[in-house]
Amino acid sequence: MTTTIIKPKVLRIGEIDFAHQKWKELAEVVEVVKCESSNREEFFKDLKTKYLDITNITRSFASIEQTGRFDEELVSHLPESVKAVSHCGAGYDQIDVEPLSNRKIQLSNVTTPVEAPTADVAVFLILSTLRNFQIGHDLTVQGKWPKGGKCAGAALGHEPLSQTVGIFGMGGIGRAIRDRLTPFGFKKIIYHNRSQLSPELEGDAEYVSFDQLLSESDVICVSIPLNGKTKHSINSETISKMKDKVVIVNTARGAIINEAQLLENLKSGKVGAFGSDVFEFEPEVSQELLDLPNVVSLPHMGTHTYESIQNMEEFVVDNVFSHLYSGKVKTIVPEQYNLQFDETPLLAK
Repeated sequence: MTTTIIKPKVLRIGEIDFAHQKWKELAEVVEVVKCESSNREEFFKDLKTKYLDITNITRSFASIEQTGRFDEELVSHLPESVKAVSHCGAGYDQIDVEPLSNRKIQLSNVTTPVEAPTADVAVFLILSTLRNFQIGHDLTVQGKWPKGGKCAGAALGHEPLSQTVGIFGMGGIGRAIRDRLTPFGFKKIIYHNRSQLSPELEGDAEYVSFDQLLSESDVICVSIPLNGKTKHSINSETISKMKDKVVIVNTARGAIINEAQLLENLKSGKVGAFGSDVFEFEPEVSQELLDLPNVVSLPHMGTHTYESIQNMEEFVVDNVFSHLYSGKVKTIVPEQYNLQFDETPLLAK
């Protein structure tokens, strides 16, 4: 008599670019089901038929175009068999954690693979805004060097040794930013979190209150996650507490900053420069903001490398493997740290 082995089913939402070998390894122990739903309404129907017995879900950042937000409505349609959702990204603002928690569904995100590449972008933006590199580049491209005089007329910048950097959110990415800034010899590096880090994680950075971060920093580097509590954390009120000519750099999520209010403070000169890889309504960005000479902008390129994408995609599979064999995802999101889940492994080692 032949015994049929029922494999766990993993629903993959979104395309895979580079982690094909890793997915091939996963497919040896599970049944991988590719999400072919063309829109949210069809996805809901398919969850009752084609995806009825899935145990794990993986999703990409771009897959929001296919299913819409993972909000309370979507979660209510998930089969009872779903135990974990693994998101391919550090930020998971496309997902509402509470309804997943209420259903006892674990949520994981990508942590370490995004830290280095995102921190590299932050360093680029900090140096570019401090030294007026973008302004000098633009003036040169416009052909203004011959008549513009020294450095094509770009204003004098500042060196790190005279500047205090404030890191707003010193998680993994924030600490990677700190480590990359240290060799440049900044005057001081301070940070603010919800709570002070342990000495081994804190390193040479100094913990300060949020108001101290605002008032003491020459450069403020935004590196906190976006959620209902952090949206518009940087606004006219908080900017009013900052130094005149402060430099603001954002490599987190655009909506942490009230962009309309930032624009007015850039135009008034209160904010000296703005460097950002993310924008509140991206890919739509205010042309008035982009046209300001003291704005250095990138189109969300934080992890836009071959290595980053492959590492992130493979990390998602690692989260699935971890859940299958231990009953626990590898990197559960902070909102679920203290929650109890069914940690029965779906596969035996």
